[in-house]
Amino acid sequence: MFRAPSAVFGLILGAVLAIVLLGDAALRAGLGEMLLIAPWLLLALWAVYALLFAPHVRIDASGIRIHNPLRTVAIPWARVSDIAMRWQLEVRTDEPRVYKAYGGPVAGRPGRPPLRRDGEGRHREPPAIRDLALIRDVWESAREGAPAGAVRRAWDIPSLISLGVLIVWVTISLFISGVVR
Repeated sequence: MFRAPSAVFGLILGAVLAIVLLGDAALRAGLGEMLLIAPWLLLALWAVYALLFAPHVRIDASGIRIHNPLRTVAIPWARVSDIAMRWQLEVRTDEPRVYKAYGGPVAGRPGRPPLRRDGEGRHREPPAIRDLALIRDVWESAREGAPAGAVRRAWDIPSLISLGVLIVWVTISLFISGVVR
């Protein structure tokens, strides 16, 4: 699975911050007031999860699965016509259509040239280039014997359900607090 390391850090930081703020609200204002504040903090934490942590790329012998915010795409290797890196990983299919992976390997900005070269004159290879090479190797080795199934696109149902629950909770807290009458 390919996911940005900053996504894990962002989710952990957001969760710790939400726990501290909710604990402080429970201690200072009581449990009832904390339950009125909680959906707002959890909505922000949901946004961190859905936009940073959930997007990823997964590969296996059957194909590549791209999980973007709120959408997933499963592409069999036989349907892939090219895999490239522009700003993020791009998978071209025989439809022809391009699927961009917002949570997979990302081509960062070019690094500065070193002040001194090492003895062999080599440069360090960025992690995104190594990941792209690994994905391409798996694709090239698996595409010959892979069955050509359909490209499956779907909504991320658990994320949408949790968003719906949080929106209902926010609405209830607005009515209870008297902001909306």
